[in-house]
Amino acid sequence: MGAEISLTDGHAPMVINGRALRATDYTTPTPSAQVKTAVLFAGLQAEGTTILRESVRTRDHSELALRAFGAELERDLDSVTIRGGQKLTGIDATVPGDLSSAAFFLCATLLFPGSSLVFDQLSMNPTRATLLDVCTALGGRLSVLNLEEQHGELVGTVQMHAPEAGMRGTVISGGLSAQIIDELPVLAAIAPYTEQGIRIRDARELRVKESDRIALVAQNLRAMGAEVEEFEDGLDVPGGQTLHGAEIDSGGDHRIAMAFSVAALRAEGDTLIKGSESAAISFPEFFNLLNAVAIR
Repeated sequence: MGAEISLTDGHAPMVINGRALRATDYTTPTPSAQVKTAVLFAGLQAEGTTILRESVRTRDHSELALRAFGAELERDLDSVTIRGGQKLTGIDATVPGDLSSAAFFLCATLLFPGSSLVFDQLSMNPTRATLLDVCTALGGRLSVLNLEEQHGELVGTVQMHAPEAGMRGTVISGGLSAQIIDELPVLAAIAPYTEQGIRIRDARELRVKESDRIALVAQNLRAMGAEVEEFEDGLDVPGGQTLHGAEIDSGGDHRIAMAFSVAALRAEGDTLIKGSESAAISFPEFFNLLNAVAIR
């Protein structure tokens, strides 16, 4: 697109010199909502029309937000198009509850038969709500108590009930993995407590998040006494297992710290999570809320 960027030995720190951008037709090698957002924002400032192509439709919050602020975008099955030079107009917006953060409490609910939690003002965006389908596949019962639209985003109040007979198992692969990529660590962390286990594939992007999440999930599950098989693009975690407390290495990754806090709720004995303060990166009040809803 014409940007002038200098790296340091191929990585940050980097220097970006301001200059005019030109439109591009770009295909993401790995489906990524973050990369899509970056290209669309750059395209808004570029000369010409930018096209972003993706093999799997990723989360569309940035597209909905751009429209809410007055931008015109065209969405096809596998591409998004934006014309450069458009002006945006400010709005009065409300940010709904994040499903990726709610995931830890949704999964915690599933762990204990008889448990039930209500989630108010939760984002029900179709490109995010796939997690609720996975929870249902595991045996959870979902009730939608309210649903409305705010600036193109669906927002609702939902109640999750734990399965009375315990969680079933499931397979997560293909486009499904891309849609719930951030929720996969906590799903893997509760997989030993399911009946049939959870298989995860096509999730190689987890290797290049804030940490290598596939490796850390496998390492920490084994530390808690679980059997787990690690693959380049996922994990096989058998069900019917009993975990014990252990020392968990979060790797400074907020999602690993929170995922194993949930797994520890049903483990025998105490669990120490190193680097638990990393949860504050995305969810500063996580441990206070977990402490408030957990019955001991």
